[in-house]
Amino acid sequence: MPRRSYLAVITAVVLIPSVLVAQEPRHPLDPLGWQEYWQVIEILRDAGRMDESTRFSFVGLREPDKAVVSRWTAGEPIPRAALAVVREGPRTFEANIDLVSRQVTEWTEMQGVQPQWLREEFGTGVAQALENPDFVAGLKRRGFDDPSVVDCSTIPLGYFGTEEQRGRRVGYVFCEDPRGVRNTWPRGISGLTAVVDMSDGSVLRVVDEGGARLSSTTAEYDRASLAPSREVPGPIHVTQPLGPGFEIDGHRITWQNWSFHVRPDTRVGMVLSLVTYRDGDRDRSVLYRGNLSEIFVPYMDPSFAWYGRNFIDAGEFSAGGLTKPLLRGLDCPAHAVYIDHVLAGDDGRPQDRPDMICVFERSAGDIAWRHYGEPPAGRPARDLVVRAAAVLGNYDYVFDWVFRQNGSIAVGVGATGIVEVKGVGEAGATATPIGDGKPDAYGRFVAPHVVAVNHDHYFSFRLDLDVDGSTNSFVIDRLKSVTLPEDNPRRSVWVADETVAGTESEAQLTIDYNRPAVWRVTSDQRRNQVGYPTSYQLMPGSNGNTLLSADDYPRRRAGFVDHHLWVTPLAPDEWYAAGDYPTLSEPGKGLPAWTAANRSIADTDIVLWYTIGMHHMVRAEDWPVMPVLWHWFELRPFDFFDGNPAMDLPEAP
Repeated sequence: MPRRSYLAVITAVVLIPSVLVAQEPRHPLDPLGWQEYWQVIEILRDAGRMDESTRFSFVGLREPDKAVVSRWTAGEPIPRAALAVVREGPRTFEANIDLVSRQVTEWTEMQGVQPQWLREEFGTGVAQALENPDFVAGLKRRGFDDPSVVDCSTIPLGYFGTEEQRGRRVGYVFCEDPRGVRNTWPRGISGLTAVVDMSDGSVLRVVDEGGARLSSTTAEYDRASLAPSREVPGPIHVTQPLGPGFEIDGHRITWQNWSFHVRPDTRVGMVLSLVTYRDGDRDRSVLYRGNLSEIFVPYMDPSFAWYGRNFIDAGEFSAGGLTKPLLRGLDCPAHAVYIDHVLAGDDGRPQDRPDMICVFERSAGDIAWRHYGEPPAGRPARDLVVRAAAVLGNYDYVFDWVFRQNGSIAVGVGATGIVEVKGVGEAGATATPIGDGKPDAYGRFVAPHVVAVNHDHYFSFRLDLDVDGSTNSFVIDRLKSVTLPEDNPRRSVWVADETVAGTESEAQLTIDYNRPAVWRVTSDQRRNQVGYPTSYQLMPGSNGNTLLSADDYPRRRAGFVDHHLWVTPLAPDEWYAAGDYPTLSEPGKGLPAWTAANRSIADTDIVLWYTIGMHHMVRAEDWPVMPVLWHWFELRPFDFFDGNPAMDLPEAP
């Protein structure tokens, strides 16, 4: 993580406990509690489905059907079930476990899939690689006569359907030199890879593409290594002497007119559910469930050590939790309230994870609305922020869901951390043409002998909008130019041409700024005072289109990047944009497979899948730790209210 910015000194006065400790369930959508994880183990063991060697790629809540949750009221028995992905050697099983009846209701062997990486698998094959003559020789050619001084780890790389990969769980061993530095990311040993069979750790082959000796460049970012902090006069104080303006009851949060449920989730970080807005004396539904669905990060170097680095992060690397504890005093203001989590280790046993989500109010001097007229008037704005942070190797991602007083929900992804680099023989940029082996052909120098490789980031969000109920339609308002008659002084205007998407293929959309459109989910049950169906708009922010060719294996495996937006009918087992098992996966899983049926999406319960894409050509200012780069989209009321819902805000004190 980057060190704390001292552009502001933030303090707070709060009269509440600063931590919300994870509790046993009080609602059907609450995460599994500590005792429930133990129940999973006990139930599986009693059913003869596990022993001491059993491993778990995932254990988490098996959500009840939407109809069950909608009917449930406080005081009734809580339906509780768990989903476990169980590993028995090379075999993988999905277990559905009813925690109320203490029964394994389903036990299904999953054929032809690879479950996500276990934490212990990051060390598989390392010892064998460091004893392999070809690998040891490669280390010696780079100046490492003693293999014991290097640190190595094993990761899954992209699947390409090769003979070596088919039918195997294959890992790739990479090493680095940790001596004398805290930040080892710039110390990767270039061009040397051991391909290992994860079933026994045996080395299938060693690929040595040649590589430069390690650069002496260091990239430390700890306080002791950095120059003295700049002086920033005039501290900023944020106080809430009466405590926060929101209430938390279990995992249910109420803030002004908003109410929603939030829980940490091992695979996707956090899930927000049951989002409603209080309009007068009615709670109106907006979003049944919203969450990150998948992350895809392909690198742009064609060498063997790099071309397989096309990570489908949430599905591959979320063992141990996609998100990690937030850093107090840095990641959230001092007056934030934190939500803890419990997750399963490789052995299925529960482990505490504190400070996984923070919730806080923010008043940054923004304006809710204003007009300088007679009289001049306006109102100050404040937001409610729900935040989690993921750590995936070198990268850190901050995820914000921001609830606004005007009925909007803004969703942001902030990318930071350390860019992935490789060592090269040259010290810096040259005029060498690409065809002559230009060292920065596929990246840019960020330090002498250190090139940061070009790459993309894609974040897919699953948004089960329920706009005034679950029967909705998806509308595309295409803005079109209209030529006016010759007798009009104006030559053209634009008009909105409304189309209701009937099937999935009609709602596979890519942002085209030359052909603007408004994307809306409309209610089939309610209209506003002037007769329009109530709706919410998905308003994209800055975005990027994939530049990978349609036949490129990484793009085919992460097919959700083909479009910025997909719309599907609600289906009980469609959760992840690249499919349930993207590790070493075949192409076409997830959204491309589901939408091949071209199902109807009119007048039904629909789900939007929106992808944020960013191309990252690394700059010098991204080193040694990248400043946070934010990308946003917004869920915005559109004819949902009869007027501005923020007109009732109080005046500034």
